[in-house]
Amino acid sequence: MSDLGDWFRSIPLITRYWFAGSIAVPLVGKLGLVSPVNLFLWPDAFIHRFQIWRPITATFFFPVGPGTGFLYLVNLYFLYQYSSRLETGAFDGRPADYMFMLLFNWICIVVSFSSSNLLMIPLIMSVLYVWAQLNRDMIVSFWFGTRFKACYLPWVILGFNYIIGGSVINELIGNLVGHLYFFLMFKYPMDLGGRNFLSTPQFLYRWLPNRRGGVSGFGVPPASMRRAAEDQQGGGRHNWGQGFRLGDQ
Repeated sequence: MSDLGDWFRSIPLITRYWFAGSIAVPLVGKLGLVSPVNLFLWPDAFIHRFQIWRPITATFFFPVGPGTGFLYLVNLYFLYQYSSRLETGAFDGRPADYMFMLLFNWICIVVSFSSSNLLMIPLIMSVLYVWAQLNRDMIVSFWFGTRFKACYLPWVILGFNYIIGGSVINELIGNLVGHLYFFLMFKYPMDLGGRNFLSTPQFLYRWLPNRRGGVSGFGVPPASMRRAAEDQQGGGRHNWGQGFRLGDQ
């Protein structure tokens, strides 16, 4: 048990709580301690009956059963792997910025809740999409030795989940939300020289203070600024962050 406890404590803070909640809430529903009906995001109950807990419980809940258990475990693995990699990689030392990304993605998914009553898979896929874009040129390995660039990974997993789960709505929403965050936070302001529409609120910095300053590893400046910097410094290099192969620990 000590080894299991050490492993759990080694998980990055935000991912650790998200991972634990994604195990505890389905377990509570499975054991019948709380009726699963109260854990879904039903629009009528949320809007008209003011059952405001539903967007939160729907983020952690998944109806685990004989037909869904494997899909649940696969996505729990994706949560652990890719949330940990983002939190300790691109967002290392900046928990407030990582929490803001999760909150932004979560709010966008809740807004589209008419398409789904469960938010676990869309939120996981949005995180995986951001990781894949920050490591887009990294070659990853998937099942049966297939290899491809990380930028294709969210769409490969979409197809994989369709095979084992029979639906792609949740995965598609997650990919679209992840793309929206990535475009507004990184692509548009850093590569295209546009306005920065997203900014982490100050209360998150007070709650989760940075362990180091600055933002690194995210995109590059617009082409005109990049050329000027290269003339002064002798060249630059595109750096989206550190890559990993699928399944690496």
